[in-house]
Amino acid sequence: MSLTGRLVRLRAMEPEDADTVWRWHNDPEVVTWLTGIYPEPLAAIRKRWADRPANSFERTVFGIETIAEGRLIGVIVLRDATPETARAELDVYIGEKDCWDGGYGTEALRLMCRFGFEFMRLHAIELSVVDENERARHVYRKIGFVEEGKLREAFRRNGKWHDVYVMSMLEGELIE
Repeated sequence: MSLTGRLVRLRAMEPEDADTVWRWHNDPEVVTWLTGIYPEPLAAIRKRWADRPANSFERTVFGIETIAEGRLIGVIVLRDATPETARAELDVYIGEKDCWDGGYGTEALRLMCRFGFEFMRLHAIELSVVDENERARHVYRKIGFVEEGKLREAFRRNGKWHDVYVMSMLEGELIE
């Protein structure tokens, strides 16, 4: 299954994507606001990607690929989904820095939220974002996410503590 927009296509991740993801994870600028990124040998990430479980309701991972070039530029995930609460958490990043502007991330987010609400029948999608990541916060607000609260000094990077905003979007609030 793929989800296609004007700029990007969301598609299942393939084992051969491991090399690209490894490159992104070794770029300090790309991983500035990501959590849980530890140095990892290329062989280990290749094995992990090859052994990945199939997408499921609980965790769905898509690669963000450009329509024009068919180039993998990022990853987007709906995780920790539960049918009892009809909620999931969203993670996204664009690893190719030349694609940080131009609407790729915005379109990927809209496609993934639409997928979550329509296909997965979610009622709410949540995310967390570091206070200084204003570029991401702007995009999230633009498509309909609202700030629910703030976790004070919940993220540490380069010796400094940062606040983290918790944002969510309810079914029917996606701004196209």
